[in-house]
Order: sequence, then structure tokens, then C-alpha cells
Amino acid sequence: CFFTFSTRLEDLRVKLENEGLVNISYVVVNHQGTSSQRKFHLLKESVSDYITVYQQDEQQDDVWTTLNGNKDDFLIYDRCGRLVYHLGLPYSFLSFQYVEESIKIAYCENKCGNCSYKEPDIDIVCENITKKADEKPAEIEHKEPKPTGQHSHHHHPHRHRHHH
Repeated sequence: CFFTFSTRLEDLRVKLENEGLVNISYVVVNHQGTSSQRKFHLLKESVSDYITVYQQDEQQDDVWTTLNGNKDDFLIYDRCGRLVYHLGLPYSFLSFQYVEESIKIAYCENKCGNCSYKEPDIDIVCENITKKADEKPAEIEHKEPKPTGQHSHHHHPHRHRHHH
């Protein structure tokens, strides 16, 4: 389980970086349970140095409870620290495109106008991502489960990308 997850997460990180999506922070939060605590070193060893593994202290409030999430969820924040997507199972499986697409949308959307945290070439990178997405065959989408809103929460009403 660790190996499959870490391999897929690392593959996604490298893919996005190769597409020009840089300065993205990846954090894996280890579950607070005793079994997870004992396996922390295995989890830490299974991911690259580019992915942070956070070890919760048994005495602290559980991160997943605080965030209204579960241990297999993906929480995707924009560059200003706002929660943009909260993806739960099955939408958090890295074999589907939901996590990747959510990261791309959070990275490319300009919700607040000009941003001092924005990378210099972000508009070009995001235009290329949009062009590639438009070229994808429609049948790929039919293989993935459709979000019902039950486990996939989009926290901003607009999904279109703004380009200048």
C-alpha cells in the first residue's frame, strides 16, 4: 500500500513539475492510530525527499478531525492557503484524474487578480495545460466515477481559468 501510493504520488509530482507546475508543496499526514504510528518510518522511506511526511503527536488534536476529513482524503490549497478542493474516496485514488485536475485548477485559477506568489511563466504553463485538456478524448472521462458531491467538495463556484 505504501509503495503504490508513494510511487503514484511521486509520479504525479514529477509529471506536474515537467508540465511547468513548480513550487507545489506535497504533505502526507500520517494517521494518529497506533498501527500508523509504528509504520511511520516505512511511510517516510516510501516517499521522495520532495514530499513531506508529517507525524502527528498522539496528544495533539487529530489533523483529519480538525479538517473535517479522513485519512485518505486530499486537501488541495491554492498559493494563498485557501482550501480549493477536498477530495475523499473514491475521488482521492491517484489512478483517477481528480487529484491531478484539482491541483491544476488550483494552480491556474486567478481568483484574486494579480498575485505576488505567482510564478513568472504561469500563464504560458496554464495555457498549455488547457490546450492539452481540450485535446483529450472524451471516453477517458467515462472510465472514472462521476462526482456526486458526497465525497468531493469544490469550495469555489467557478472552475474556468482566467488568462490575460
